[in-house]
Amino acid sequence: MIRTSALPILLALAAAGCGEAPPASPPLDDSAPARQAARPTPLPDLVRVRLDTEAGPILLALDARRAPVTTANFVRYVDQRRFDGTYFYRAARTRGADRRGFVQGGIRHSARKALPPIAHEPTTATGLRHVDGTISMARAASAGAMGDFFIIVGGAMPAMDAKGDTPGFAAFGRVEDGMDTVRRLLAAPTVANAGRGPMRGQMIEKPVRIVRARRTP
Repeated sequence: MIRTSALPILLALAAAGCGEAPPASPPLDDSAPARQAARPTPLPDLVRVRLDTEAGPILLALDARRAPVTTANFVRYVDQRRFDGTYFYRAARTRGADRRGFVQGGIRHSARKALPPIAHEPTTATGLRHVDGTISMARAASAGAMGDFFIIVGGAMPAMDAKGDTPGFAAFGRVEDGMDTVRRLLAAPTVANAGRGPMRGQMIEKPVRIVRARRTP
């Protein structure tokens, strides 16, 4: 799935002792230009977003106070309906612990849905951590996050956090309700020979559609 020179750097960020490879934004399909991001709007400290998926709903609580850049980016995708009709397409299960890992979803290849990359907010700056139910942004090693995200399942993954020269990934909220849905996504059948590089064998056989994503009180 990763076709850029960033692959070695991404592999270096793999969680120690885990079978899953680090989340990475797939390469964009450059058949259409990316749209420009809308101007940021003020957000409350806590923003709730509901993802209605074919596997069930997921309610997210996003921490705009501690991760303002990452949260604002995710909310722009929500408010502009860019997540509607996208998919959860990756179930990265830890070897020997099928109920632990992460699920990944978002715009995947769509340059039409992509907004410009954002600045990286490491966990050393936000104080957030990759624990069970954390939502975080996938990114390429050479650029900031865009519209692909992942959710941690089954326990903490400290190797996803920033440490020393390792930037880690940008955690920015948690699942408030719907972890049963997330666990169903992690258990979804995958295709052994599908995917490239670290994603090989982790691509969901029948990707689960995100029907809509909306802010909610």
